[in-house]
Amino acid sequence: MLIVDDEELFRAGLRMVLAAADGIVVTGECTATGVPQAVADTAPDVVLLDIRMPDRDGLAVLGDLKSRQDAPSVLMLTSFDTDAYVDRALRAGADGFLLKDSDPAYLVWAVRAAAAGGSALSPSVARAVVDGYASSADGGPAPARGPVADPGGDRVGQLTPREREVLALLGAGLSNREIASELYLSPGTVKEHVSTVLAKLGTDNRVRAAVIAWQSGLAGTAADLAPHAS
Repeated sequence: MLIVDDEELFRAGLRMVLAAADGIVVTGECTATGVPQAVADTAPDVVLLDIRMPDRDGLAVLGDLKSRQDAPSVLMLTSFDTDAYVDRALRAGADGFLLKDSDPAYLVWAVRAAAAGGSALSPSVARAVVDGYASSADGGPAPARGPVADPGGDRVGQLTPREREVLALLGAGLSNREIASELYLSPGTVKEHVSTVLAKLGTDNRVRAAVIAWQSGLAGTAADLAPHAS
């Protein structure tokens, strides 16, 4: 994995935490301008990316990463759970959002989840995004395009009981294999359920589905499956 942040001391702290975790190899760390070379040199599976940096905007870096044919999973780091950039990063294909003061155990779990094809959505960030969409539904300013196509939850109502269980676990950030373990299903069956859930929700993004899970109240039933997050 690759760590991208403008503060050298913060990058060093992240490297220390992640390098000590089993199964995680930190292949490099850099500022935003060093990302193209670092990605070319190390081909990371996961990029931990600061959402705001002075030398180059994190959203621009995210766009570049997601335009690659071999695009890595990208977890965005933010200092504030009300960061206005979160919605834009969500629409740009970010695979998760973490507060910079998240518990180290949650950070490690989130990286592993992203590497396994899951997602990570810090609960406070999820609530901020959900609250933003709730405000827009009440007549406030709405984003031009977002993850929750019908704030009333009609699409969630179309899900079968099993599909609602799958959505709840998506909201907790679990990968297909972890969902399979929780529900005692085969990974292939879970993959089919996930595809159906995303199609019914009108999205192809697991993080958008996670936001919908939080908005509908389903994610809270499965949130204890992930370590504590700030």
